[in-house]
Amino acid sequence: MTIVDELRALQVEALEAFGSAADLAELEYARIAYLGKKGSLTAVLRGLGSLAPEERPEVGKVSNEVRGALEAALAARKNELSGVALADRFAAEAVDVTLPGRPRFPGKRHLISQVVDEIVRVFLGLGYKIAEGPEAELDYYNFTALNHPPEHPARAATDTFYLRDLSGDGATASGESDVLLRTHTSPVQVRVMERQQPPIFILAPGKVYRRDVADPSHLPQFTQIEGLVVDEGITFGDLKGTLEHFVREIFGPERRVRLRPHFFPFTEPSAEVDVSCAMCGGSGCRSCSGEGWIEVLGSGMVDPNVFGYVGIDPERYSGFAFGMGAERIAALKYGIPDLRLFVDGDMRFLRQF
Repeated sequence: MTIVDELRALQVEALEAFGSAADLAELEYARIAYLGKKGSLTAVLRGLGSLAPEERPEVGKVSNEVRGALEAALAARKNELSGVALADRFAAEAVDVTLPGRPRFPGKRHLISQVVDEIVRVFLGLGYKIAEGPEAELDYYNFTALNHPPEHPARAATDTFYLRDLSGDGATASGESDVLLRTHTSPVQVRVMERQQPPIFILAPGKVYRRDVADPSHLPQFTQIEGLVVDEGITFGDLKGTLEHFVREIFGPERRVRLRPHFFPFTEPSAEVDVSCAMCGGSGCRSCSGEGWIEVLGSGMVDPNVFGYVGIDPERYSGFAFGMGAERIAALKYGIPDLRLFVDGDMRFLRQF
């Protein structure tokens, strides 16, 4: 068989290979096999050097014709397979607009933030203003100006996070310049009364810190909301009416309110506020330990000694204060058994609210 015959046979073989390629990958494999640097056509052309001079022009002409025919067939088949691949891709990626959309979970405010906003709205509706203060607070504002004696247990380093202890004993801190993480938002009340004369109607929400071990009913950091009213003629009846309105706005109009005598250093008289149990309606059940009532907050009339620290005349003015934990309010409102759920970051829990 002459070289010309080999070239013609190779052309037929290559054209069949190109035509039978099922996809672009197979076509590329065939191109390399026949037209690549180590392909069949290249191998045949390497034998041109052994031809007689008079044979070379004809063989060169045929080889160019074969290469041209194969390259043209290759390009045509490549365009054809590219179109098929594109059509397959469109079919695979097609969107059926009649199908329902995939659910997405947009971000939203944390349940505690929602509860704080709800409580704030209740008191804004009563004419209160929002007040804020530093979370790193002086001992004077956190304890002394709120009528806590030097030996009060809340001042101990076992109960309070101290950032700077100027007393130097490492166990307790009672110096008025000691810096601590506030244990309640009551210092905000003192700061407001220092710079503003009555009438005062404020609500002070914010983060507070205590040396508590996290358990179902305690957190070392939580959100407290405190209120303060100071004006002429303020009575305990005003406090009771305010808290009854708040409880019914947050928990529902059917809830009953009970005030029990208690003690707080900065209020006198003082009372803890209970609401009727939502689970049993007040008859007693496991949720309320058989009492029919659940504690929600503390309150009382502002102690005259506190007015003495801020320069307000206790003979002319009176007032009341109250404080609550937003986590506890949320837990009671939504039946959440463990406060740690609020800080665990479990999206299965958070998406419910």
